[in-house]
Amino acid sequence: MTDDLITYELKGNVALIGLNRPDKRNAINEGLLNALAAAAIRAGGEARAAVLFGHGRNFSAGLDLAWLAERIRPGAPYQKPYIGSLWHRTFNLISRGPIPFVAALHGPVIGGGLELASAAHIRVAADNAVFGLPEGQRGIFVGGGGTVWVQRIVGNATMTDMMLTGRILNAEEARNVRIAQYVEPAGTEKEKALQLATRIAENTPTTNWQITNLLPRMNDVSHEDGLFMEFLNSNMMKPPETIGRLSAFLDGKSPLPLDKKKAD
Repeated sequence: MTDDLITYELKGNVALIGLNRPDKRNAINEGLLNALAAAAIRAGGEARAAVLFGHGRNFSAGLDLAWLAERIRPGAPYQKPYIGSLWHRTFNLISRGPIPFVAALHGPVIGGGLELASAAHIRVAADNAVFGLPEGQRGIFVGGGGTVWVQRIVGNATMTDMMLTGRILNAEEARNVRIAQYVEPAGTEKEKALQLATRIAENTPTTNWQITNLLPRMNDVSHEDGLFMEFLNSNMMKPPETIGRLSAFLDGKSPLPLDKKKAD
């Protein structure tokens, strides 16, 4: 599937989803959000993992300011409050959907682009990637879930610094504050992301769902409630694929990666 705003390709069990407004630096507007939501829903139904990337020189320069200016101009049609949550609904399809997402990041990853990247579960940065939250200098505030997704990754102090000062982080600085888990030479970040997503797709869907949906919710509950949720998930009925994998391991037919290294 390809449309004007999003590209979609299924490669094995991995969906490749591309932001496709290169002439606009992949700036995010209502049309792109709707197309991205449709792609995320499709991927959740037919893939086991997904790679999110940007076409052109940018992952995403963030909010389409021309779109914003039109929405807030004097005399513009009234926007119902729930329209603003389109960002949240779309990014939730990524962060707490049925499959894991790996983001391949290059060039500017700014504002809403960083909020989108932070909704992914693993982020691979090209060594030419730069990261920022310039909303403070634009006279606006984050609206794509950054107060949740970005702040939980980098912490309050780092996010406050980035927003108040307009500080831009390079790839290594981004890795130091946990925005990126991997840094790769520019031009290879998508390949690395695909490798990771392909490996992730080999896990059982149930386990991947538990990792991407249970773990983040542990930040929202008490110590005892967290342990209770873990107990419930660990003891839920196991699908046939899990039983088969455990049997193969016990029979010595499926060694763990560490066992393979020892054998070598």
